[in-house]
Amino acid sequence: MVGNIDKALDWEGNRLDCETCVHLALSETGGCRLKHACVNDRCPPSIERFFEWNPDLADGYLSHPHFEVRAIAAKSANVFLLPPLIYDPNEKVQWNAILRLPKRYALQLRKHPNPELRKQLATLFDGEELLPMASDEYYYVRLVVASRIEPLLLPRMVDDEEAEVRRVVARRIPDECLLRMINDRDASVRLEIARRLSVQLVSLLQHDPDWRIRHEVASRAPVTQIFSLVHDPHSLVREVVSSRIAGDRR
Repeated sequence: MVGNIDKALDWEGNRLDCETCVHLALSETGGCRLKHACVNDRCPPSIERFFEWNPDLADGYLSHPHFEVRAIAAKSANVFLLPPLIYDPNEKVQWNAILRLPKRYALQLRKHPNPELRKQLATLFDGEELLPMASDEYYYVRLVVASRIEPLLLPRMVDDEEAEVRRVVARRIPDECLLRMINDRDASVRLEIARRLSVQLVSLLQHDPDWRIRHEVASRAPVTQIFSLVHDPHSLVREVVSSRIAGDRR
């Protein structure tokens, strides 16, 4: 391998030779350069530079056997030639085509078998376009959905199996839906809810098993509603309660 460091190699590991290349005339006029701007090079930066210098040649490389060539060519090729690439066997090729095509093409791939591509696709959608992905089996996809979907559509995600997803839901769900998550099985989700509940409602969590949530109650609930926390098992909760009660008596 050491002997190949300075050699220009193609994607199959064969040594490149400008004399046998179909673009020999191009190299003679400075339109490409071995190891710097070469469509046959296995290094993506070299392929990228080739199409930056010669975007008019991209159309002819959309069916090249090397996926990097197809993917990079898709950035410059005639957009009317790109639809077939959304079914390319390589996700990188698909993604570069999708970025240039109308959204209706991306919408066709919401059930794509590759979860990473679905995750990327979710970043392109809004509103009800995201609904079919709200129950995606890959939680990273649902995480993107929860962070992008309209808040009014979030109630359907309050029972998501992943706490990380529910935390995002808890931060964005409309105020009138917060009480639906008050008994969530994960303390970090309930803490998000406690931080958003109104002063009048946060005391509903004064008996929560997690001290961080009781601390939130002790800090924000009306003083008249926190006397039950005077003897809380956690010292920080007791300190906040004692301080607030003392301040209220001054």
